[in-house]
Parts: sequence; structure tokens; C-alpha cells
Amino acid sequence: MGEIKVSPDYNWFRSTVPLKKIIVDDDDSKIWSLYDAGPRNIRCPLIFLPPVSGTADVFFRQILALTGWGYRVIALQYPVYWDHLEFCDGFRKLLDHLQLDKFIRSLFYSFWLMPSFMLKKIVLGNFSSGPVDPVMADAIDFMVDRLESLGQSELASRLTLNCQNSYVEPHKIRDIPVTIMDVFDQSALSTEAKEEMYKLYPNARRAHLKTGGNFPYLCRSAEVNLYVQIHLLQFHGTKYAAIDPSMVSAEELEVQKGNLSISQEEQ
Repeated sequence: MGEIKVSPDYNWFRSTVPLKKIIVDDDDSKIWSLYDAGPRNIRCPLIFLPPVSGTADVFFRQILALTGWGYRVIALQYPVYWDHLEFCDGFRKLLDHLQLDKFIRSLFYSFWLMPSFMLKKIVLGNFSSGPVDPVMADAIDFMVDRLESLGQSELASRLTLNCQNSYVEPHKIRDIPVTIMDVFDQSALSTEAKEEMYKLYPNARRAHLKTGGNFPYLCRSAEVNLYVQIHLLQFHGTKYAAIDPSMVSAEELEVQKGNLSISQEEQ
């Protein structure tokens, strides 16, 4: 059994943060699963959407750390949708159901015809196959376990959405602060895809991690959490803040210390 699944942190998370099931569509089979932690008075939370192979709990380290600083964090697992418009409509209904103002987020093939084992083989083909450090190996084991928990329709839906030729037009979000987090070691994203992303969002802040592979939120969670906090600092004191105002001073001081240590390591 993977180390992460039996770790004290993961078991503490599963025992203290309930998994909620919400239906917002006319189709009762479309069930959103989510972990919602932190102060409920915050109307603009931080929302995490899982990768193709993941479930909502893959962000448990972000939830534990960031809610400890006073942030409201929601990790989602979305139901089966077959196109982006349908997904966006369901997502909007969910936000309305949760009575959220705004949120901060950190994204056609016939996959529906393919059996589950073939879909899993497609996803696993993007996982690191070479030698990795023990922490990254544990992260991969955990994600393989999460992948096994997904059904055929869920996987087919995610792969279909992931491979559709669509993207957010940069000029429509030019007034929204964007941070692109990236790793320098091997990951499923090609160098060409990363460069194209940088070109689309030339004004975005860049958060670089030396290592992390495909799942830095699991194996480099301290660095990921720090970069998330740095991104969120700009919203402090505004109506879009995802943090309890009483926690701001202490949290900002800790972020500054962590930011300084990262800068010293990179020099």
C-alpha cells in the first residue's frame, strides 16, 4: 500500500474534512463531490480542480496547510460531462448553489467507446517511468490508486474534455491575475506546450519548481502551497480575499520568510 494513503496527514484529512455530494443538474446522475474547508464566511474561496487521473482528495496537503492559515479551500471532483459548455454550465450552477461570489482557481476523440483498462493505459502512459526520488514515487503510487477508483465514464469524460480543441481566450481574462506554476524536470506537458502557454499569457507570473514531475502538489507540497499564498497576497484586504482577515498579518510574515528561503536556494 502506498505511503501517502496510510500517512497520518491523509488519515487526519479524511477523518476531519467531510466529502460532500451535490446535484445541481436536472440529471440526478451528475453528482459533484467536494471537500470544503476553512471559514464559511469567505465568499471567494480557492478552488482546485483535479487532473485527468485524480480525485478531489489529491489536494489534501493544500487543504490542510492553507486552511490552517485561515483560507477557505474547495477541492472538486466533477461528474461526467462531454463538452466544455456543458461542464461550464454545471460548474456555474455549483457556484450558485454554494452561494459564492467569485473564486480563484489554480485545467474530439471517441474515448466513450473505449473500455476502462485502455483509458487507464492512456493516462498511465504519461506517468514518469524513469528513476525518481522516494517522495515522487509515493506521489505516483497514490495517483495510480486514485486512478483505479475512477469509472470508465468518468475517465472517458475527462479525456474527452482534455483533448478537445478549446482554450480560454487570453484577452477575455486580461484583467485577471494569473500565475503559471511549472516544473523543470520531466512531466507530461511538452516543452512546446509550456512555451505556447507562456505566449498566451505573457503577463502571467511564473512560479518555477526545480522538481515535482506531474504531481508537485503531492511531492513538493510545501513549495506549491507557498506559491499559492504568494499569488493570493494581492487579494488581501479586498472583497476577493480567500482568507479570514484576522489571519492576514501572521500569514503574510510566514510567506515572506518562505519566499526569502526559496530565493536563497535558487541563487
